[in-house]
Amino acid sequence: MATPLQLGFQDAASPVMEELVHFHDHALMVVYLISSFVLYIIITLVMTKLTSKHTHDSQAIEIVWTILPAVILIAVALPSLRILYLMDEINNPYLTIKAVGHQWYWSYEYSDYLDLAFDSYMIPTEDLTPGQFRLLEVDYRVVVPTESPIRILVTADDVIHSWAVPSLGVKMDAVPGRLNQTTFIASRPGIYYGQCSEICGANHSFMPIAIEALPLKHFENWSMSQMLVFA
Repeated sequence: MATPLQLGFQDAASPVMEELVHFHDHALMVVYLISSFVLYIIITLVMTKLTSKHTHDSQAIEIVWTILPAVILIAVALPSLRILYLMDEINNPYLTIKAVGHQWYWSYEYSDYLDLAFDSYMIPTEDLTPGQFRLLEVDYRVVVPTESPIRILVTADDVIHSWAVPSLGVKMDAVPGRLNQTTFIASRPGIYYGQCSEICGANHSFMPIAIEALPLKHFENWSMSQMLVFA
């Protein structure tokens, strides 16, 4: 289970999030090397006793410091573009869920089932049980099967919200009158938390998202039981 209290990124629970973490490490190493080199040059210039009153130029150095930054930018841009295309790719989703943002809760509709829809409200602090996270637990979680492409259709009923689950690498704006879509694959069973990432009003901090990923067999049992409950 990904915990929201740890520093840095949450543990990746989807292939896209794993790619994002790897790209973050790649870009951070590039920035670290550039910063170290610039710091070395600054220290060298400050501490050197060599001086010259004449202007010096070198065609070779000018070529190097023009081409080298371009190569570095390409090395950072190509992996970034690859991940962007992966995040937008939606191929044959196994399950479609519509998430509608309200002030201040989420409602969900399982489009592949006739009578499976519910509202998801945050559990008040005084009703939490030991082990539950404050401001993140909800009364009805979004249950999805693991290792299956899930399509999320995101919209809003009143103001702009944002449906975001960091450990799954998902963040999509919920705009009134517009239907946006995103996708994810939960790599392993667990409970993954998110929150509205758009400042949507006074209770913006009180509309969390909880995703529970189950093996396919258990998901089918859950969906059948919930259809009987909400029918």
